[in-house]
Amino acid sequence: MSDSIVLLDRIHFAFNILFHYLFPQLTMGLAVLILVFKSLALWKDDEACHRAARFWVRIFGINFVFGVVTGIPMEFLFGTNWAEFSRRTGGVIGNTLAMEGLFAFIMESAFLGLLLFGEKRLSPGAHWFAALMVFLGTWLSGFFILATNAWMQHPVAYSVSGDGIYSLNSLSGLLTNPWLFWQYLHNMNATLITASFVVTSIGAYYLLSGQFHETARRFVHTGVVVAVIATVLQIFPFGHGEARQVFEHQPVKAAAMEGIFHTQKGAPLVILGQPNMETQTLDNPFVIPYLDSLLVTFSFDGEVKGLNAFEKKNWPDSVPLVFYSYHVMIILGTLFAGIMLVAAWLLWRQKLFQSRWMLWLLMLSAPFPYMATTAGWMTAEIGRQPWLVYGLMRTAEGASPHVSSGNVLFTLLGFTFMYLMMGLLFVIMILRVISNGPEAVDDRKDSIPGGV
Repeated sequence: MSDSIVLLDRIHFAFNILFHYLFPQLTMGLAVLILVFKSLALWKDDEACHRAARFWVRIFGINFVFGVVTGIPMEFLFGTNWAEFSRRTGGVIGNTLAMEGLFAFIMESAFLGLLLFGEKRLSPGAHWFAALMVFLGTWLSGFFILATNAWMQHPVAYSVSGDGIYSLNSLSGLLTNPWLFWQYLHNMNATLITASFVVTSIGAYYLLSGQFHETARRFVHTGVVVAVIATVLQIFPFGHGEARQVFEHQPVKAAAMEGIFHTQKGAPLVILGQPNMETQTLDNPFVIPYLDSLLVTFSFDGEVKGLNAFEKKNWPDSVPLVFYSYHVMIILGTLFAGIMLVAAWLLWRQKLFQSRWMLWLLMLSAPFPYMATTAGWMTAEIGRQPWLVYGLMRTAEGASPHVSSGNVLFTLLGFTFMYLMMGLLFVIMILRVISNGPEAVDDRKDSIPGGV
């Protein structure tokens, strides 16, 4: 298999998945916040919370549609660009992908219809139940997708035939993969951070522009409370647990993430630096001595393996890219916690809504969680290379043997143009909803079912 074809296949899939994931990460997080707004509205009979729920259900619906449209081509890429991977591993990953479609996606779609169009036709309790089921369906969908990825990161519960075909030994073993526990918590909590930042950002925008004051305060209040909890949990224990399992099961990826070229005891935690692949050193390092060993081994002089402990053929294809993407994620995650802790302190002091500097910061911070999640996925997937299934199947083995580089490049260019158009349409639709505001959605609920 030509290296250029494999590289184009990887670029094609990376482009598709990174663009696609812009949408479900917001819907998965928004599902929680919509349930919170619906619960507060039902409990307190608060009209501002009713308006907040209706507004974000509409945003959820738009994101859901674009997520579905951009997600379907990824399924086809398994059969076109990665046919050999699908042929050999379909007996394992086909189970979780099928369950995601049959159970989670159908449940999410059905109850989203009730949530969008059933408010006037259902009792308040039944409409709240629809929000609950959308949340469960969304997070169950995330579970099955991540169970698929967890098997690729840490394969369990499989057997392999003489011709290299992998079969599932235990469904329960697949769904209780030890890798999945921390990955699921870390990933899904990241979606909650994204959604809470977006909700807070829109609320801050309305407050700064003097619009929809009461509902905007609900946006900011709820968003900040959820975000401060989620950002702290993302650092510890979720982020720490995810990192420790990488050190345990994928130590070569961990060494690339931390920029550790040589095995050492008392390894420092690298804050900044530039990996130098020629000298296999870290240029201009800014480190905290001994902290990496302490975090990984719970000992100041614990040994941490470096890249030199592994054959070069098993190193990630781009050690600098893994290092930089990991540190972008870490730095942004720390920044998120700092921003929301200050915002929560101002909220507790009842000064947040009058602090225009903080409202500006909250409004402008919405894109950064998307950058952090993108950097996180780059770390996980590029760091897993050169393996498609870690330790079992190398990436070059999974590419389709009969698809030419010209075909791959043609479809990549086609998807780039199509997604550019879709991205513009998405932005136009979202901006229109934001410009109309939550009261506009509420005013139209009598003429259009569900206020949409």
